[in-house]
Amino acid sequence: MLNISQKRIFCLKDVSIGKLLVGKSQKGIFHIALGDTAEQLFQEFMVRFGDAQQVVGDNVFKREVAHIIAMIETPKLVKQYNFPLDISGTVFQRQVWTALCDIPCGETISYKELACRLGMPNAFRAVAHACARNELAVIIPCHRVVRKNGFISGYRWGRKRKQILLQREQNG
Repeated sequence: MLNISQKRIFCLKDVSIGKLLVGKSQKGIFHIALGDTAEQLFQEFMVRFGDAQQVVGDNVFKREVAHIIAMIETPKLVKQYNFPLDISGTVFQRQVWTALCDIPCGETISYKELACRLGMPNAFRAVAHACARNELAVIIPCHRVVRKNGFISGYRWGRKRKQILLQREQNG
């Protein structure tokens, strides 16, 4: 648990698809990012969350990060997360992110299909924008959303990473 002087903590880890940065507030995990270099992730994170402190000794946080890493490396073998999240977004973004969490591991959906599930069939561009605003890579599985024709579309953390994540989920 964070002590009163630590409003936000973070850690950087190596994963098979690059670098991982996980941020935690007193409410829960609020930021999960993937990138090519630790420096890039650190700089982007500190611009937005400059008061965060890098942490190594928090055992609860270590377990949460280990679970996130397992979701990246062996997604078929990992149960859904069961730790608190600190999610910020508009009502619509939260609706999209909640719907994303209902997409089973190994399956994909188009932006249009997701908009239809939300009862807003013409809002597929807004759905794509909400996916792009997701701060929680892997936990909120925006990588499971593809184009209507099934092709892999953009991904905040890199199209190649999206492709790898989908392959791991589909092939075990």
